[in-house]
Formats: sequence, C-alpha cells, structure tokens
Amino acid sequence: MTSANNDLTIEQALAQAHGHWQAGQADQAERLCQQVLAIWPGQADALHLMGLMAHAYGNLDLAIDHLRRACLAPRAPAVYVSNLAEMCRQAGQLADAEQAGRRAVAMDNTLVAGWNNLGIILQEAGKLEESLTCLERVTALQPNSPEAHNNLGNTLKRLGRLDQAQGHYRQALALAPQYSEAMSNLSNLLTDLGQFDAALGMARQAIEENPRLSDAYINAAAVEVSRDRYPEALRWVDALLSYAPVHANGLSVRSTVLRRMGRLDEALAEARRAVAASPQSGEALNILGEALQALDQTDEALAAFDKAAGTIGFAAEKAMVNRGVVLMEQGDTQAAKAAFDAVLVRHPRSASAWFNMADLHRFAPGDPAIAAMEALVAPGAVQSQNDRTALHFALAKAWMDAGDAERAFAYMDEGNRQKRATFAYDAQAIDAWFSQIIASFPPELVQRPKAAVAGSGLAVFVVGMPRSGTTLIEQILASHPAVRGAGELGVLPALVGQSGGWPALAGQLTEQSESALGQAYLDAIRHLAGNRARLVDKMPSNFMYAGLINRILPDATIIHVRRDAVDTCLSCYSKLFTREQLFSYDQAELALFYRGYMRLMDHWRAILPPDRFIEVAYEDVVADIETEARRLVAFCGLDWNPACVDFHQTRRTIRTASLNQVRQPIYSGSVGRWRPYASQIAVLLDGLGIDADATVRAKVAP
Repeated sequence: MTSANNDLTIEQALAQAHGHWQAGQADQAERLCQQVLAIWPGQADALHLMGLMAHAYGNLDLAIDHLRRACLAPRAPAVYVSNLAEMCRQAGQLADAEQAGRRAVAMDNTLVAGWNNLGIILQEAGKLEESLTCLERVTALQPNSPEAHNNLGNTLKRLGRLDQAQGHYRQALALAPQYSEAMSNLSNLLTDLGQFDAALGMARQAIEENPRLSDAYINAAAVEVSRDRYPEALRWVDALLSYAPVHANGLSVRSTVLRRMGRLDEALAEARRAVAASPQSGEALNILGEALQALDQTDEALAAFDKAAGTIGFAAEKAMVNRGVVLMEQGDTQAAKAAFDAVLVRHPRSASAWFNMADLHRFAPGDPAIAAMEALVAPGAVQSQNDRTALHFALAKAWMDAGDAERAFAYMDEGNRQKRATFAYDAQAIDAWFSQIIASFPPELVQRPKAAVAGSGLAVFVVGMPRSGTTLIEQILASHPAVRGAGELGVLPALVGQSGGWPALAGQLTEQSESALGQAYLDAIRHLAGNRARLVDKMPSNFMYAGLINRILPDATIIHVRRDAVDTCLSCYSKLFTREQLFSYDQAELALFYRGYMRLMDHWRAILPPDRFIEVAYEDVVADIETEARRLVAFCGLDWNPACVDFHQTRRTIRTASLNQVRQPIYSGSVGRWRPYASQIAVLLDGLGIDADATVRAKVAP
C-alpha cells in the first residue's frame, strides 16, 4: 500500500496517530492524519480521528464536517455514523442526528452505542416511545452499564413515569456511586416530585463530583426557583456562567430568574444572549418570548413563541402554551382556546394546556374534557407534582361549573394540600408580623411633615386581598384615557427589600430617605406611564406598605378594595396562583391571614389622610358601577369619562388571576358565592368567626 511517508504504510501511520492521540499528543496525531489525507483524500479512519480530536477541543462544527466526510466512504463502519449522529445532536441538529442514528443501527443492529445514541436523539426530539424501545434494548444488552440506566431514566422521566425513572437513576448510582450526571438528573426529578431539600442535596453532590457539570448548576437553580428563592437561584446560575459565559441554558435560566425578580430589562438582555449563543434552541427562544411578554412586547413575544413551537424537542409544547396565554392576556378568547386545543392535539398530557383551557371553558355534566383530565390524575398517570396540582385545580373548576360541589371540593382540597406541601409557611409568624407593622407605624409617624416629591401624583395604588376585585378597579380606571394600568408591579416591594426590609425600614425613615425612595419609585415607573396623567400599580400586597406609600409619595392615591371576607377567601382557596400567595392553600391559615390583613387595614384607615386613602367595596361596584366609578375617577383628580363604565371593552394586556372575568360586563353572580358551600369551608368560616352550622341550617331551611 502507498506509504504516508518514506517509512510508514497508511495503516501504520493511522496506528501511530491513534497512539499519539491516546497519549495526549494531539499535534503529532493530527500531522500523521494530514499526511494520510494528502495521499488518500477522504480516507475514513483519518477523517474520523480528526473529527474526534476537533470535538475534544470544542470545535464541534469542524468535528461534524470531518465526520460527514468520513461517513461518505463506502466502507465507513457503523460506529462512525453513530458518532456523527451524536455530534449532530450536541450541535442541536436533531433532524440530521436522527437520520445518521437510524442509518447506524441499520448498518449494524448489534451496535450498542448506536442504539444508545439513537435513543438519546429520539428522546430530545420528543419521540419518546421510540426512544424507550432503543434504550430498553441497551439496558437489556448492558444491564451493568450506569450510563444505560441513566439514559433510560431520562426518557422515562420525560414520559412522566417518574417512579420508574427514579429507579433507573438510583440503579445507575448503585453501579457508579460517583456518577455526577445521574446525580444531577435525579435532582431534577426530585424537584418535579416537590422534594426540594433532597433535590438540592443531590445537585450539590453532582457539583462536588464534577464542578464543570453545567446541568447540575441549572438543576440547583431550578430547585430555588421552585421555592421562589431567586437570589439563591441566581448564585447557582452565576457560578455556571463564571466558567461558561455563553452557556445558552444558563443564560436562559438567568433570564427566567431575573424576570421573576422583576428585573425585566436585564431578563430580556440575557434571553437575547441565550438565543445568540444557540439560535436554534427552542428553550432559548421560548425564554425570549417570556421576557418579551413580561415587557408587553406582544408581537415580538408571539413571533418568538411561534419560532420555538417549530423546533424539535420539549420547548415546543411550552411555547405553544405560552402563545395561548398571551392571547388570553390580550382578551382574544377564541384564539386562546384554539391555541390550547392545538396543544392538546399534539400533547394530550399537557397539564399546562388543560389548566389554562379550564379557565376559559364552561364545563357541563358529561363533558369529555373532565374524563380526560381525571384520567391524567389517576394512579400511574401524570406524576409530576406541579402538573398533578394544576390538574386538580382545573378539575375543581370543572366540577364546580358542572354543579357537583362535593367532587369540586374533593379536587380543590387535594390540589391545595399538594401545593401547601411544597413550601414552608409559618402562619403565626405572619400574623405577628402584621402586628409589628402596626407597631412600627404609629400615627405620629404619619403626621410628621412630609418631603416634597415632585410628580408623586402620577402613582395610583390599588391594594387589597387577592381576588377581592383589585383587577376590576384597575380595569375601570385604565379605561380612562388619562390613565395607564400597569398591572402588578414589583417595584415597591423591591425597593423596600433593598432598603432594609419591612417593617424595619419604618424606623429608619428620614425626610431625605423618604424623598430618595419616592424618587426611585417614580424613576422606575415613569416610562410606563407614557403621556398619561396617572399610572395604576395594582400589586394587591402593597396594602402592607400603605403608610410608607403616603410618606414617600405624598400626592399618590391609595385605593383599598374590599370584598366580602368569605367570598374573597374562597376565591383565593379555589385558585392556583402564578405568583405565590403562600397563605391561601390551607383554610385555617387563610382565615388567620385575612384577620391580620383586616387588622392592618383598620390601622391604615385610622391614620392615613382621607384625601389620599379611599376604600371601595366590590359589592357596591357590582350594584352601581357608574356611581362608584365616578367616585374613583374624581378621587384620582380626573374628569369623568364614560368609557370607565364600559371597562370590559378596553383592550389592554391583563396579567392576573382575574384576567378573564374583567373582560365581561359587571355581573352579580360572584356576590355571596360562598353560601352554598358552607359545609365544605367550615374550617375557613370558623377561622373567620362565622357560625358554619347556622349558615348550613339557613341554606336548607324551608
């Protein structure tokens, strides 16, 4: 055979090249391969080794090019084609990866590595049943392979078969106790099961074993996001980005955390960096859409979701659901329904699609959607805790619509129990905290001379309990041409947190610090107002800071929305909130929180100036909307505009739990809603000091 130089045959040159490469002598190995290719262009073995070296040094595009050329050779072995499939997968080229993977096992159906690579590719492409077949074949052929069990666990997890997946992850760790990838994957699964402490512990172990395992940092961050501990999540992501600054998934997770923290411009910047790092990543495109959505850049958000929905893999389902949510927020109910229906055609087990669809759908007895959802919460069906919880709330709403209160509350109680099990909450400590706020803000503090804060009349705060009617009041005001409804802004809570926390901040207030806080708030919101004279910040929990608002924004308007205590609490208890309302998932804790809230509002009512603080009853608005709307508009210092009465016709983004209700004209059906369900909410009634037995007797009296 023709020699590669004066002394070596091609076979010898290739053997030496492999030896140099295994000894870490890449330069010598590459030089020999180049000599072979100079004599025999397209020589498969030399090209394959060049591809492996390029891959090892991080040049994935060059590696794929070498492997593609190697696989063109007539006698290229199946393992070369399988390696090409794996490199295409790593590059996000799933269609090419699948084609090569199928070709490899067709060439050699005994190639275990080929079946393994194809199984992983099909897993990422969302072809889970085929992936399962491939990977079960691998574990049958190599039962003592920890990698095989780990890979099979990944597919089972994505199929929602969490118990089986956990078994394979633990088998992988039994075979290889220091297997960091299996630790990281088990962490991700435990998060889905709501076992957050165990999940974080497993992620930490994975990082200790392999400090460069990026997925472990992402999974640690996911634990903290699930617990709403965003600074901690950010620390995990930043640790990853410190050594991999353009890691697309890391940047995507960082964007998500920043968005949850209310740092929307930063979140958008990070999302754009993630897409730049991986332009075909469905996950990155979906995160970009979420960041744009949060900034009300609706058209761009929909475009990003559409692009993500066209990718291969699991981001497509999320993007399709998100597209429906955007349409729902915009008030396009029919298009939103169609979007969720499209998700369920492709992904009939999508808990997010069922949950959102349920909010738009009016269920009747015998509705096949109820049976479909009940099948998903049956034993052995959907196992993710978050998904099961969402489905329980959807089923509670469905059975309530269908008129079966007993079944509705069975699902509602279980959904609340599942949600309550995922976090720590000390109801007594929160009740004491309300007392601390009252003690920290005595009347004389309010009566001190206030700093002049120019332009503070721009701000209108609508506060109260969640589900009390705050969204309705914002929508009425936002229908006025001089008012911009900004939704639930996190600006004030963030400023309070940065300035020492609450109520500790109350004791540190000076004229200078009050002025600085007020100016910081106005600087953060002014761009949202545009040319409008008033901007509504409808964060209900700002009721905690009503006294502080009056100090730092002396000309701001505070509107407290009140609703019947039991109607309010039942509405909270029946809702799975997007933003955490930790007090609402247990009837006794909910009642205690409500009593503390009322105690605090009694205090604000007694000490705040009546020209800056007004209260409106939801029931009064329902009974006579024009009178109450005129009163509110006048209190905000504006001339009357009849559009405020036709609030349901106002087109704007609404991003709260009541977004579908406020698209409708005023109706009285939600007043006294709780009375038929007195026996199901006896614990709540008792906590609120209401005689549940008397209520039930009155309900059944002739």
